Amino acid sequence: MHSKNETMLREFILLGLSSEPKTQIVLFTVFTLVYTVILIGNFLIIVLVLTDAKLRTPMYFFLTNLSFLDLCYSTSTLPRMLKDFLSVNKVISYGECAAQMYISLSLGESECVLLVVMAYDRYVAICYPLHYTTIMSKKVCIRLAVGTWMSGFFLSAPVVALTFNIDTCGHNVINHFACELTEVLSLGCENIILVELIIFIVSIILLLTPVIFIVISYVNIIQNILKIASSSGRRKAFSTCGSHMMVVAIFYGSAMASYMKPRSSSVPGTDKVIAVFYVIVTPMLNPMIYTLRNNDVKAAFAKLKSRYKEPFQVLLTTTTSVKLEAKLGSC
Repeated sequence: MHSKNETMLREFILLGLSSEPKTQIVLFTVFTLVYTVILIGNFLIIVLVLTDAKLRTPMYFFLTNLSFLDLCYSTSTLPRMLKDFLSVNKVISYGECAAQMYISLSLGESECVLLVVMAYDRYVAICYPLHYTTIMSKKVCIRLAVGTWMSGFFLSAPVVALTFNIDTCGHNVINHFACELTEVLSLGCENIILVELIIFIVSIILLLTPVIFIVISYVNIIQNILKIASSSGRRKAFSTCGSHMMVVAIFYGSAMASYMKPRSSSVPGTDKVIAVFYVIVTPMLNPMIYTLRNNDVKAAFAKLKSRYKEPFQVLLTTTTSVKLEAKLGSC
């Protein structure tokens, strides 16, 4: 990633979400709480799936991948963002900026692919229930998961390389809280039609095509759900699919609003607000959506809580009795 641009430019300045000191303190408090929720919620889902035998199914295997991906995705941006809220000097080095863009873009692209895989899993489970275990075997699930992670890191590499090879003519102020692809491109002072064309093609592959596939999958899924005889079975199917559709709507909707619009129509400052939804809000909501609407996950959580509650109560009772005996002995 060595270019003529690198010899002139050694660092970037991130403007962040706000330049007002009081507002930054408020934002620091809010996003610290949000990041805590992201860490606890997604880590809890991973622990539940790994410790409960009933959750060791393809659907929860992919949910674990989504939770781990969300942990990494939010961590690629939020710690730096929180640091900048408390800093006067919001400078990020050229190398750190490139690394942040590559990692966050790769993880975001991987999530695009993973949501398609999760839709396919639900499609097979509901439309072909008798063949589900054969089609979604352990080997197939592992291959799909590995392919999901690899695709993001593979597709983002040429985009980031081209982005950091454009000439910015010394412009280094990024109107964003992170080294976002579109914002770094906006600094360019040369013809960047080739880079924009590649980004548009990748956006079609990773955003528009998956949305079309997911919509077609869920049309077939809904048709099959309506054929289910029992009302409880229909409710369970709708609940599981409804959770996935909520995630899809928030993530793809905000990502498409940011990446699939003409550069000329961009309003300064809006892209960083939109980015909050797919970088921060979605990783925070995923654990809530999948746990609050999922009886299996809620049952696993209750089991985990009771497992650790009993030893704690025994320890508490033992400690209390020891203190009581010591007190009586001193009398």
